[in-house]
Amino acid sequence: MKFFFLFLCLCNARADAPTPASLLQSSDRARGAALELKGLTWTSEVQSSENGNRTDITYVVRVLGNDALAEVKDPPRQKGEAVLFNDRTLWFYKPGLKKPVNISPRQKLIGQAANGDIASTQYARDYEATSAGEDTVNGKKAWKLELKAKAKNVTYDKIRYWISKEDRVALKAEFLTLGGETFKIAEFLHGNFIRIKGTSYPFVSEMKIRDAIHSGNITTITYKNPKEEAHRPGLFNVSSLTK
Repeated sequence: MKFFFLFLCLCNARADAPTPASLLQSSDRARGAALELKGLTWTSEVQSSENGNRTDITYVVRVLGNDALAEVKDPPRQKGEAVLFNDRTLWFYKPGLKKPVNISPRQKLIGQAANGDIASTQYARDYEATSAGEDTVNGKKAWKLELKAKAKNVTYDKIRYWISKEDRVALKAEFLTLGGETFKIAEFLHGNFIRIKGTSYPFVSEMKIRDAIHSGNITTITYKNPKEEAHRPGLFNVSSLTK
């Protein structure tokens, strides 16, 4: 009888545990992939400290479905620069170029941040996720996932990902080489909120990325004023960058 009761409890616990795919969908929403909205806009302030040198740049990010546009707002000398995300295809443009240039999401954007880090996260689309047990991150209980890229044109090959049990948002990520070595570590805060169909959801407020070897090399992305905003699809056409 005791064995049957224990077996029943274990079965119920497994049934109640979310799938890795559903955890990614929830954590993606908190990082800009709010596919239910007509569009989403926020400001990203990027501050990088690299080998003693500091760089600051501010982007206005607009998202519609799987597309995104990140335009430089500051500093003035870089105004007009933009990164366009057409699904998994990325384009870079700056004044003086005859036409936008196709770029990789893995290329360095600024400091420890890659191009693919600046816009919305689509891990549920881009990665196969498997459960790696449970853990605690900064005192918060979390599910730990192992992510493996489904395609070559994504930002990272492999990721260890910790998702909060309390509100299903990302707490930490370790970005890995194909050989499984950690080369960057990111931690997240969620002090913002967005509303979807009348319900308030947490939204990322900070992503801090540090070099796994040179810990003093840190890039912090601060997310401000996320809001639903309808965007016309033509805004995300590559030809619109030169207009």
